Amino acid sequence: MRLLNDLLNLHDGFDDEGWLKECKKRMVDTFPREDPFSIMVPAGFDIDKHNGPLRPSLEADDALLRVDFVREVDALLQEVRSERNEAQSTEGLDAESVASRLKQQERQRTISLVEALLDLAIDLKW
Repeated sequence: MRLLNDLLNLHDGFDDEGWLKECKKRMVDTFPREDPFSIMVPAGFDIDKHNGPLRPSLEADDALLRVDFVREVDALLQEVRSERNEAQSTEGLDAESVASRLKQQERQRTISLVEALLDLAIDLKW
């Protein structure tokens, strides 16, 4: 969720296309490549010079996999959508109703940004 928070904080509210490009760059830097060889061995590994058993690096323990990110974000969206369906729409022009509608609009905007990040993560190419 820390990556999701960082990506959302990159958004300046205006340049959606530039924001998505920056998010893609950040995701490519964060997620390890997903081809079978690169998941098993560290970058720069030379199989011709290697002797003995192959042990995974200890640094890989904290690696954030794209599939984990997608699962967590999707679960969050499902939870938020169910809460949104339970929320009642308010009508009227009193201050509380207007504040409630503005809060719902901001929440919907954030949900749209998270959905865009989810789509980007799903379709990410290195």
